[in-house]
Parts: sequence; structure tokens; C-alpha cells
Amino acid sequence: MDNIVTRTPESTDKKLVASGIFWNLIQLVINQSFNFILKLVLAKLLFPSEFGVVGMATVFTGFVQVLNDLGIGAALVQRKDTQLSKAHYHTAFWTGVAWSIVLYLIMSFGIAPLASWFYNKPVLQSIIPVLSIGILFSPVNLVHRAQLTRQMNFKKLAFIDNTSNITVGIIAVIMAFRGAGVWALVFNVVGNVFFEMPMFFKATGWKPMFIFQKQAFKDVFGFGAYTTGSNILNYLYNNLDYLLIGKLLGATPLGVYTLAFVLTDTFRGRLMAVINNVMYPIYGKKQDDIVSLKRYYLKVVLFNCLFVFPVMIFFVAEGGPFVVSVFGTKWQGTVMPLQILSVSVMFHILVSGNTSLIRGLGKPGLEMKQQILKAAIFLPSLAVGIYFYGIAGAAWAILLNKVIVVIVAQYTFKYLIPVKITISEFFNEIKPPLAASALSLTVAIVFNTLGVNYIITGITISLIYCAVIYLMIGNMLKSLVQTLLNRQHNR
Repeated sequence: MDNIVTRTPESTDKKLVASGIFWNLIQLVINQSFNFILKLVLAKLLFPSEFGVVGMATVFTGFVQVLNDLGIGAALVQRKDTQLSKAHYHTAFWTGVAWSIVLYLIMSFGIAPLASWFYNKPVLQSIIPVLSIGILFSPVNLVHRAQLTRQMNFKKLAFIDNTSNITVGIIAVIMAFRGAGVWALVFNVVGNVFFEMPMFFKATGWKPMFIFQKQAFKDVFGFGAYTTGSNILNYLYNNLDYLLIGKLLGATPLGVYTLAFVLTDTFRGRLMAVINNVMYPIYGKKQDDIVSLKRYYLKVVLFNCLFVFPVMIFFVAEGGPFVVSVFGTKWQGTVMPLQILSVSVMFHILVSGNTSLIRGLGKPGLEMKQQILKAAIFLPSLAVGIYFYGIAGAAWAILLNKVIVVIVAQYTFKYLIPVKITISEFFNEIKPPLAASALSLTVAIVFNTLGVNYIITGITISLIYCAVIYLMIGNMLKSLVQTLLNRQHNR
């Protein structure tokens, strides 16, 4: 008689998580490596002021992009299978398309002149309508992405994202070489949506039909309204520094600050997206299983810290020689905010899964309240920091607020949600990356004192970090790798 292998829901979820993390990490490695090379080339060809002008424009277009989603994608992923019908997908699609047309008109004829006046940069009247093309077309991809996420089909998502990013990046570099200037950066921001669209249609096979159901709209938008409110507040919280630096200090300081932010917080954000994209549908499925949610959440924090800490330690210790040697002396002003933001990222990654967990529990209202609190604290401290200390002051304000975010998150675990995680449980989980980081930073400081080249220092502390991690949790990591390999072998 043939052996019959029974798969429990728990083992199936673990395999889905392992597979999702594997393909998201592949996407992260490819994207980050390519984006680093891309930013290096563009930084060599262009000037900080050109990066700053695009940064001014994206403050406005990025905000409207948050409005554009309406939280529909998150709602489609969070709802249980029994709560979804095909009407929900078609209703979501047409709602997104109609809303994006309205927003594009507002951006082109209202926001573009306003931003040009606000920053006293006439070129923004031309740049913002072009950047807003992404807003016009992105809802077309929204339902496809939600479907692939619900299916945990991160292999296809990784392929689509990597292919579009690399294609757009190559074209942007060619444009920069041919003297396109700021428009090379504009295309790099907006071009992805056009290359993603046909690939999404092919990946899902889903085609929109003219179906719009009032109840389906209420179901999706009822959840999405809170999510959108949270996203708006989160966007303001994360982009007020760009707005104020551009207004108070100008395009060149904003360009310098942008590079520091891209190297640190953008990396953190992409890594968080990698794992949170995998965990969000799992949290939704497991929202009644508190024990599993706690276990999953702690592992998310651990793995985020494992990847982020060594990169940030390198920037703290070797940010100066790295920036000057790689990007050139014109980016010297990036060094101090880079080092401060690196520390802020290490704090932020400690609460990297909060948003996904709270949404997965079906509590978007709580998430929005947290964003209101954080924004109320952040805005005055950021304004004071920039006014008195420039871009370094902005970085210090962000660091202060990331510390506050960690405190708020711990309060949430203790009093506001059913998933209870104590401080001792939390730090016990992340002991390996904390210990490895402390030893690596100590060695880096000693090497700096001795005048060792930053490349040698980087290689040395990387080896030390990996050695400590292997000694402390090597068996667990080997087990995870074996699970990933088995998962891919059995596909």
C-alpha cells in the first residue's frame, strides 16, 4: 500500500511562508543590487539638485498614490475566502480606475501649479503630470497583485517586479547618458507601471468585466477606508522631512538627504515589504490563532533584524569613506544624516511587522489611531530639527520618533491587542543579531582607529557578524534552508 502523507494546515502554512520568503528575498537581492548600481550611476551622471527636484515632486505624487489605492488591495487580501466573490474583484477594479482618473486630473491641473508655487520651481508643473501617469494606470494592476498575494504566488510577483525594475532602470541610465537630466529620474519613478501591466494580466489570466455591486463596494471600502486613513497618516509621517527640507533648505540639500534616505530607510522599507507581504495573508488566515500569530510575528522581527542590522552597522562605522569613495565628494553632506538614519532604521525594524499584524487582526481603526499619535509627535520635532540644524536635525528628529514608535508598539502588545509579547520575550528573540552587531561595531571602531580601509573593514565585520549568527542560531537557519530547498524540489 502506498504511503499517504497527510499535510496539516500548520505544515502547509509553514511551507507557504518559506516559499514566499524565498521568492521575496530573491526579489529583494536582485532589486537592491540593481538599484544600488543604478543609483550609483545616476548619482555620477546627475547632480544633487536634480535628485532634489524629483524629491519635491514625489512628495505630492506619492501622497496621492496613497489615496489612489483606497485600501482596496489590502481589503481583498485580508478577507476570508468565504467572504469574497468575483463581484468584489470587478467592483474593486472599476472603483480604482474611476478614482484614479479623478486624481490624475486633480494632480495635473491643481497640485502641479500649487507645488510649483510652494517650492518656487516652475519645472514642477511639467514633472508632476508626467509622474502622475503612474497614478492613472496603477489601479489596473491592483486586483492582479491582490490575487497573486492571496495565492501566496510570490514567485510570479518577484519575476514581474524584477523584470520591470531592471528594464526601467536600464532605460533611465541610457536617458541620463544622453543628457535627459532630471527626466531620467522621472522615468525611473513612473516607468514600472507600463511594463508590469501586461505581465500581471498574463500571470493571473484575470480580465475585468463590467460588474459593479453596491454591497461588494461597501464590503471592500469599509475595510479600506480605515486602511487608507492609516496609509495617509503614515505617508505624511514618513515624508514630512522631504516637504520641509525642500521648502526651507532647497533642492540641493534635499537631494543630498534623499541619497542618505535611499541607502537606509528605503532598504529597510523594501525588506519589511518582502516579509510583510508574505505574512499579511497568513495573519488574516490565522487571526483567531493567537499562539501562532505571536510565534510568526517574533520570527518576522528576528529575520528583519538579521538582514538589516549588519548593513546599518556598516553605514554607521564606514559611512564617510563609503559615500565619498563611491558617490564622490559632491555627496559629502550625505554622511552625517546617513549615519543617524542608520541608527533610526535599527530601531524601526524592531516594530517592522506591526502594521501587517494589526491589519491581519482586522483592526485598521487601531492602526489609524497610532498613526495620528505618531504624526502629532513627529511634526513639531521635525520642524524644529530642520529649522535649527538642517538635514542633520531632520535625521535626529526621525531617530527620536523611531524610539517613540518602539515604545508605542510595546504598549499596544501589552494593552490593545490579543497578541501579548513582553519586553523580555521580544529581546530574547533578537539576541543573536544584537550580539553580532555589538561585536561587529566594536571591531569596526577599532579598525577605524587603526586607519584600515573601509572595504577591508566591511568584509571583516560581515564575516564576524555571520560567524556569531551561525554559532547562536545556525541549526535553526539550516533547518529553514532545508525547508526552502524541499519546498522548491517538491513543486
